[in-house]
Amino acid sequence: MSLHIELEHHRRTLIVRLSGELDHHTADTVKTKMEEAILRGDVNHVVLSMKDLSFMDSSGLGVILGRYKLITARGGKMVVCDVNPAIYRLFEMSGLFKILTIQDNERLALSSLEVVS
Repeated sequence: MSLHIELEHHRRTLIVRLSGELDHHTADTVKTKMEEAILRGDVNHVVLSMKDLSFMDSSGLGVILGRYKLITARGGKMVVCDVNPAIYRLFEMSGLFKILTIQDNERLALSSLEVVS
């Protein structure tokens, strides 16, 4: 299975929706697309929706951590939402959930960033 990436700008927040598998085959594509959108656009925050993400490995963790560092270095925040139990477990084991904010859905993620319309 491959990966589909959907990018949407909502006010000054980049919403990234991932579906499929985020692994060593697809990690560079996600990294590049997110970085381009953050650096090119007027982006303060990132919401990463994993609602339809079926698999993620350590390469995916690296992509998320790198983009987290990029957005926080610019004074922004990253919120992850719709994380399935298997991926949440990966976050737990890696300790990533200690630095990332996790919300149940996109609406709550946007609300936590105070960018709801």
